[in-house]
Amino acid sequence: MSRINRETGETRIELVVRPGGAPGRIETGDAFLDHMLVTLARYAGLHLEVDATGDLRHHLVEDVAIALGVALAAEVPARARRFGSALIPMDEALVQAAIDTGGRPWYEGRLPSSLYEHFLQSFATNLRATLHIRVLRGRDRHHIVEAAVKATGLALRQSLEEGGEVFSTKGSVELRLDED
Repeated sequence: MSRINRETGETRIELVVRPGGAPGRIETGDAFLDHMLVTLARYAGLHLEVDATGDLRHHLVEDVAIALGVALAAEVPARARRFGSALIPMDEALVQAAIDTGGRPWYEGRLPSSLYEHFLQSFATNLRATLHIRVLRGRDRHHIVEAAVKATGLALRQSLEEGGEVFSTKGSVELRLDED
C-alpha cells in the first residue's frame, strides 16, 4: 500500500493505492475526475482512495495524476509482467492503450480533451511508464476519454501482474534514492 500526501499552494491531495480490491472513497469536488478515477481503479484492479481539493480544475486534475503516478510506481512488483494492452469500445468510440511499467516514462497520444491528455501524460510520467493511447474512432468526447481511461486501466492491470521472471534483457533494475 502506498500513501501520498501532496500539498502545494494550489492543491491538497491525500491518496492511498494498493493492488486488489474495489475503489474506495474518491472525493475531488470534480464529478468527472471522480468518475475517471473510479473507472481507472476498477479496470486496473486497484483499491484507490482520494481526498483532494484545488484552486483550478487544471491544477486539481494534474496534481491528482502526479500523486497517483508516484504512489502506483511504488507498487510495481519487481517481477511485474511489465507490458499490457487493451482495446475498448464504448458506443461509437474505440480506443487502444499499451503500457510498459518498466521505468521508462513516456506518453504518446491525442485525446479530444487537452485536460485528460495532460492527466494521462502526468500519470504515465510519474508512474515512470511508457503509455501509448490510440483513438481509432469516436465523436463524443466523454466516450473517447472514458474509453481511454478504461483501456489504460485494463492494460495497467496486465502490466502489474506478477510473473515468474524479470521480464527484461537488462535483468532486474534497482533504483535507490539516498537522502541525507
